[in-house]
Amino acid sequence: MKKTWMLAILAIMIATSAFAPGLAAASPAYGAAGSAAVADSELTLGAMLTFALQDEYLARGEYQKIMAKFGERRPFSNIVKAEEQHIAWLVPLFEKYGVTLPPDRGQELAQVPETFSAALLAGVDAEIANIDMYQRFLARELPSDVRAVFEHLLTGSRNHLAAFQGGRGGGKNR
Repeated sequence: MKKTWMLAILAIMIATSAFAPGLAAASPAYGAAGSAAVADSELTLGAMLTFALQDEYLARGEYQKIMAKFGERRPFSNIVKAEEQHIAWLVPLFEKYGVTLPPDRGQELAQVPETFSAALLAGVDAEIANIDMYQRFLARELPSDVRAVFEHLLTGSRNHLAAFQGGRGGGKNR
């Protein structure tokens, strides 16, 4: 009975995430949203690396589109640069562990909220999902280099969350 309720709640969360603004809305099988729908027993190293890179692609794509719509404003102008670094940390792990690089669908799947305030809230939601994903991955047995990258990414996501929650989106490039 308990398992049935949990599955029902998960199904509702996935179904309703399609209507929420921000990264989680992009695709239930991509990035952090995709990793949340996968059972722990199915989280292989390849799957974790793929979900992580997809989520970084998606964040970069969304933040680029937000800046195209609202201008190069903080915190997006700073965080999009960090997303580039996150991608650069992940990519070598794919070759080392023989995992196929997923296509970058970040621009394609990114959604841009109607207002800058809503974009900040979407950033909060995206970073919370990202933090949850990395915490889940770090609870597993991982090679030390993958663990180190995931820990760096988790720290970055926490910093990004603080920036979005602080609403430091004032003037252009301030």
